[in-house]
Amino acid sequence: MYLHKSFFLISFLLSFFVQTELCVTVDVPSHNISSVPFNRSNFPVDFIFGTASSAFQYEGAACENGKGPSIWDTFTHKHPERITDRSNGDVAIDFYHRYKEDIKLMKFEGMNGFRFSISWSRILPYGKLSKGVNQEGITFYKNLINELLENGIQPLVTLFHWDTPQALEDEYLGFLSPHIV
Repeated sequence: MYLHKSFFLISFLLSFFVQTELCVTVDVPSHNISSVPFNRSNFPVDFIFGTASSAFQYEGAACENGKGPSIWDTFTHKHPERITDRSNGDVAIDFYHRYKEDIKLMKFEGMNGFRFSISWSRILPYGKLSKGVNQEGITFYKNLINELLENGIQPLVTLFHWDTPQALEDEYLGFLSPHIV
């Protein structure tokens, strides 16, 4: 819940920045400048104002619809004492179930870009094509991308955001082995 409230606060602040004109006072003795207008028009027209997320920290639905565990799922369950508030990614801010309303908020806030990561273990629960593709994971990301595009928001995808499938950690010790590649 804390993370979802933080998302709204950050979105509100970004919206304020993007939609209002701020006056920045500059104290430069050699120049006679009292204020400088600062708003969206100060940026190139193709500048992307957006927000970003990490699948583990954002999506939730950690054990739903065929998703396999990632190293972060395992770590936060085995060592909750190492997380300040003892939270994990099981629910997170529940973006997996609430992405449409979150995208509406992004659009309302004037965002035109969204950088998100694809959870490797949501697409390949066992980390490898040879062990099967999770079609429900593919469908989720396809629907997410389509919803973003329908709302005029450019999807920007991070393919790997440090959430290796636990199966590959168990088999290869993760990126300590060249076989993971």
